[in-house]
Amino acid sequence: MDSQNAALNPVEPIAGELTASGHRLAARVYFADTDFTGVVYHARYLEFFERGRSDFLRLAGVHHTELADGKHGETLAWVVKRMEIDFRQPARIDDILTVDTVTEDVSGARITMAQKISRGDDVLVTAKVEAAIIGGNGRPRRFPKEWIPAFMPQA
Repeated sequence: MDSQNAALNPVEPIAGELTASGHRLAARVYFADTDFTGVVYHARYLEFFERGRSDFLRLAGVHHTELADGKHGETLAWVVKRMEIDFRQPARIDDILTVDTVTEDVSGARITMAQKISRGDDVLVTAKVEAAIIGGNGRPRRFPKEWIPAFMPQA
């Protein structure tokens, strides 16, 4: 792919990659991600996890813009219902992090995902996230059956 086409379609390298167990995304820690001590501010980990989940959805064929535009019959959105986070070690400026996302369960309107942020072999932060699909009226909607194979581990 030439550089002009790469600039027009940057989704693949930026969005990480689907793996046999889920999704993997690389992310660099920037100065804006850190607090006054030079380590990643705790709330920024939520953003790294969100990027991992969003890019997993995108590569699995579920686009936020299509959901918002009603492509599936009505306006839909993802919401985080519950999140558990375990902070083990800090990340620092210029670290290259890996965000891994694995679907543990899909039932009704909910999806449960396990996520971890690593630096090399060191696991820094883990999270368990329960998300739901809601309609434009704010009420839960069932997880479409045709999406389940795209999200469940293949291994």
